[in-house]
Amino acid sequence: MGITGYLMVVISALLLAAHFLRAAYLPLIVFCLAFPLLLLIRRRWAVRVVQAILLLGALEWSLTAVAVMIERREAGSDWLRGAAILGAVAVFNAAAAFILQSRPFRERYRPGREGEGPA
Repeated sequence: MGITGYLMVVISALLLAAHFLRAAYLPLIVFCLAFPLLLLIRRRWAVRVVQAILLLGALEWSLTAVAVMIERREAGSDWLRGAAILGAVAVFNAAAAFILQSRPFRERYRPGREGEGPA
């Protein structure tokens, strides 16, 4: 489960970066490409920050899905497929956040005790 979790985080980050690339938001693109590196810090707070970012990403995908749905419905176009795809990406982002709660991640990112060195 460990490598799968990391892959899900990286894929979610790449999808978010691609989303912001479409709108040419360079600072958010760089941020999305960099935040998975927080997992190199073996502290529980780093995992929590990554989870929060992934959940915010899921929210962004959900809002985008609603916007696409409204825009396409008003134009009389097929809206279901676009909303379903973006909804699935939102669920994937949320799943990447929740997989960081699994046992391998809880064990790897345990808070350290005094005198034991880095956790």
